[in-house]
Amino acid sequence: QVQLVESGGGLVQAGGSLRLSCAASGSIFSVNAMGWYRQAPASQRELVARISRGGATNYADSAKGRFAISRENAKNTMYLQMNSLIPEDTAVYYCNADIVGVGTVALINYWGQGTQVTVSS
Repeated sequence: QVQLVESGGGLVQAGGSLRLSCAASGSIFSVNAMGWYRQAPASQRELVARISRGGATNYADSAKGRFAISRENAKNTMYLQMNSLIPEDTAVYYCNADIVGVGTVALINYWGQGTQVTVSS
C-alpha cells in the first residue's frame, strides 16, 4: 500500500513563511510527477505547483515568486517553501503524486490527507 503524508502546516502571521513536506511511503517502484494543491473553504481544489521527477516545475500565478517546490527523489519526498504568506493562502494543502508500485506497471495517482495552513492578518 502507498501512502502520502504531509507535514509542516500551521498558523502563521501574514508575511511569514512555512515549509510543507510530503513523504511517499510503501511498496514504491518510482515516484513520477508530484504536486501541491490547496482547497479553501467553499472553494474548489486548485493547483499550487507541480514538479516532474527531473525537476521541471510549474506554478499557479498566485504562487509565482513566493513559493518554491522541490523534491528529493532518493527520499521520495517533496517540499513547498512558502514565503510572504497572505491571508488568501489559507487553505488545506494536499500532496499529489503519480506513483508506480512494486510489481506493477500501472501509474496511479495518489493524494495525501492534507495539512491546514492558516495565515492571520
